[in-house]
Formats: sequence, C-alpha cells, structure tokens
Amino acid sequence: MNIKRWLQAESLPIILIASMVLTRFHHFGDVLHLPDASLAVFFFAGFYRKKALLGFLLVLAALIDAIAIKTGTSGWCVSPAYVFLIPTYAVMWFAGRYATIFKSLQVLEMFKSVGLLILASSLAFVISNGSFYLFSGKFGAMSFFNYVVAIEQYYFAYVGAALIYGVMGLAVVKLIKLLPELLADHKSV
Repeated sequence: MNIKRWLQAESLPIILIASMVLTRFHHFGDVLHLPDASLAVFFFAGFYRKKALLGFLLVLAALIDAIAIKTGTSGWCVSPAYVFLIPTYAVMWFAGRYATIFKSLQVLEMFKSVGLLILASSLAFVISNGSFYLFSGKFGAMSFFNYVVAIEQYYFAYVGAALIYGVMGLAVVKLIKLLPELLADHKSV
C-alpha cells in the first residue's frame, strides 16, 4: 500500500463520511457508542474546500437521522427547526475552510485552529438550540431564559466532542505533514 497516495486529499471525504456514519446515530455517545463526530466532520470538510462535499454531507446527515428514527431512535428533535442544521453545519464548514490559512500547523497555528473550532462549535450550538427553541413549537410556555438554563448542561458535551475529534484530526494532519521529514531523518541514520 502506497502511504503517500492513501494520505492524499482525495481520501479525506471517505474518512469524513465513514466518521459520520459510524458516530451520528448516538449524539452524545454512551458506554457502547462514540459521540457524534458531525461537527468535526463538517469542520474538516471545509479543509477539502469542495462545496459538493458540504451538500453531500448535509444530505447524508439527514439520511442517517431518518434511518435512526425509523429504527427506533426518538424523533423528538425533528421539527421545523431541523432545517437550521444547514447553517449550523455551514458554520463548521466555513470555519474549517478559514482554518486552512494555518498551513504550517506550528504550535501557535494549532492553537488558533483549536480556538476557531471552539468558537465555531459554540456558534453552532447557539444556532441549533436557539432555532429549536424558536421554531420547534415545543417550548411555548417556557421562557427563553429557562430554556437556556435547561440546555446549558449539553453545551460542554456538544462542544467537547467536536473539540476532541478536532484535536485528534489536527494531530493526524500534523503527523502526516511531518511524515516525510521523519522518514528522511530515519534514512539518514
């Protein structure tokens, strides 16, 4: 197997699609399942910079959700607000696209990428949860303040999963970038 060929950008969509398919069925994860990697998937899809991949991943996310609901997962979150997952994931995609300016992945640039990931994940949380409050029709009697208090417990799991996957992904990218240098050093020894 030619490692250089496998690590080319053409492999990225396959890795992202597999990550979403393997993790999306259980949003927060549990003992048997990994947490949802969708936010990180859209972030790294921005690295790839192909708008068609963004559209494909949006359709794939909806398809996975439909299959999950058909096979017994609660459909409580599916409401008129569901359409706001498009801007939620677009925020992640645009953040990933912007993060490509940090090409060298030096320590400072890694911190900037992680900071951007935290900021984008936080904005994604606000968009998805704010739209759910406003448009789902399930919180008519609840004040916005009480809704915020009720959902704050989910913030760290939501952003934390994206951060863990994001840091792991950035570490892999950094290792891939270092691989030729490490191989050259090994040959010279």
